[in-house]
Amino acid sequence: MKQISLLLSLLSFPILLLAQPDRWQQRAEYKMEIDFNVKKHRYKGKQTLVYFNNSPEALDKVFYHLYFNAFQPGSMMDVRSTTIADPDRRVASRISKLEKDEIGYQEVKSLRHNGKAVSFKTVGTILEVSLNEAIPANSKATFEMEWEAQVPLQIRRSGRDNKEGIDYSMTQWYPKMCEYDYQGWHANPYVGREFHGIWGDFDVRIAIDRDYIIGGTGVLQNANEIGYGYEEKGTKVKRPKSKKLTWHFIGENVHDFAWAADPDYTHRKLQLKDGPLLHFLYQKNEKTEEVWERLPSIMETAFPFMNSKFGVYPYPQYTVIQGGDGGMEYPMATLITGHRNLSSLVGVTVHELFHSWYQMILGTNESLYPWMDEGFTSYGSNETMNYLKSKGLIPGATPTENPHLNSLRGYANFAQSGSEEPLSTHADHFSLNSAYSVASYVKGEVFLYQLSYILGKEAFDQGVLDYFNTWKFKHPNPNDFIRIMEKASGLELDWYKEYMVNTTHTIDYAIESIKEAGSKTEVTLRKVGKMPMPIDILVTEAGGKKTMYNIPLRMMRGEKTDGTLGKLEVLEDWPWTHPEYKFELPIEMEKIVKIEIDPNHGMAETDIDNNVYEQ
Repeated sequence: MKQISLLLSLLSFPILLLAQPDRWQQRAEYKMEIDFNVKKHRYKGKQTLVYFNNSPEALDKVFYHLYFNAFQPGSMMDVRSTTIADPDRRVASRISKLEKDEIGYQEVKSLRHNGKAVSFKTVGTILEVSLNEAIPANSKATFEMEWEAQVPLQIRRSGRDNKEGIDYSMTQWYPKMCEYDYQGWHANPYVGREFHGIWGDFDVRIAIDRDYIIGGTGVLQNANEIGYGYEEKGTKVKRPKSKKLTWHFIGENVHDFAWAADPDYTHRKLQLKDGPLLHFLYQKNEKTEEVWERLPSIMETAFPFMNSKFGVYPYPQYTVIQGGDGGMEYPMATLITGHRNLSSLVGVTVHELFHSWYQMILGTNESLYPWMDEGFTSYGSNETMNYLKSKGLIPGATPTENPHLNSLRGYANFAQSGSEEPLSTHADHFSLNSAYSVASYVKGEVFLYQLSYILGKEAFDQGVLDYFNTWKFKHPNPNDFIRIMEKASGLELDWYKEYMVNTTHTIDYAIESIKEAGSKTEVTLRKVGKMPMPIDILVTEAGGKKTMYNIPLRMMRGEKTDGTLGKLEVLEDWPWTHPEYKFELPIEMEKIVKIEIDPNHGMAETDIDNNVYEQ
């Protein structure tokens, strides 16, 4: 007996040690000075990084991202792009063909930790650093670095001389400390996917030839010296006579810093009422002038709608910049290609702006949960575009009753192709680019949209706002999100998360039979697909009366309280183990005109032809 007691005592001790501590997150304060050589497309950088180790562990090593190193023949990005079955057409084999003066690189010249030199090794796009002394838990350390870099020919996101003639799209351009969190280090090689970063402040000075105009993350500190439309209204600008000007930006409480530069940018700005100052930088020509001049007023309408439904944008400015290779989001800024019609320009701007909510403020680990970033953004941007259409701001476009219907159908079709992979797949490790895109953008949107069907609109809308206000400036994961929605609705939703994230099971319900039962009608439904869902059923009687019934899942431990036709008639729970479900309608069979499963298309069913009974 004493031996058993001793064993239990020993077992209980490590359990206490292994208990997960409260969620902490690291912090970084960057100061960088950049000296840019536009003739050689190179620059020298000095970086001072104060790193706050808020974790409960001492760190004896750190890692930095060196993203530009991906743009070299033989890199992981190059090999991945030339061996995957469906390569990104923007990349394909282009990296493999880069000449020496076209490649990208970031070469660290020196690195000091708290004033002492440390050893480091460059391994592809990651700098591995061994520390002489560990950084204690709950302490801070200062790193001082000097590096040189060459800007690659623009291929993916970053680079020089993009296809529209923008000189510099400077994203993933500096040595960036990798994130360390409750899951450990995230020193992922850069092969073209998503990112994860440390919240912090950026103080950046960029010296570049005087004829260049810069826009990006942060607030310009010396606008009246630099000018180019940034200066205060009515201020007479006296620019220095030097060949270079130094642009000084500060970005607070962000997890990245991006910028772009071109001598031919036109700069427009618009101060929103109760909102940020908007900047627009683009090359004015016959392909851009008309649509870019109309963009600011449209965004003036979009912002209040987005703030009201998804949470208030907290930063003082936002910049839309022509550059890059399509559309890519960064804190307080986006780079988008600009040769578009108005609908396309507004669409890409709204989508990239929405990443300010889902990634720049709600900073999920994009590598692990890209669907919480791209999918939630797709949901919000489709809602916003539909609103703008309702205001007549998109010529030739009309609003739809369900702006997510195409995504529902697109996902359902792909789910039957045999190529779908679970949402739990790491972004870098999907077998196909198409599988990644459908999972992240489309199924991620469906994940969010179907919750509005499960919870009801009122609880869903409240949950979306609660999620923003609870987790802004943090790193939420799928469980954090689903717990917020559970609290908003009072329903148990872990089943939904597990099915949608960890499986590729599909949804399909069918009306199997309708038969007379005296003065009533017996309806038999069948669960054909493997994923269970609560079911809405609309019954239409002769004379036009419509009644919406709801069958909750037993494991939800409740039901939604609102429906599109007002009050719902709630039926007995459906256990997920039962493939068949029967219920009686208090209506004679001959008086029923139509019975329809999910009439408002709240679910991504793989077969909707078996959803309707009509007589």
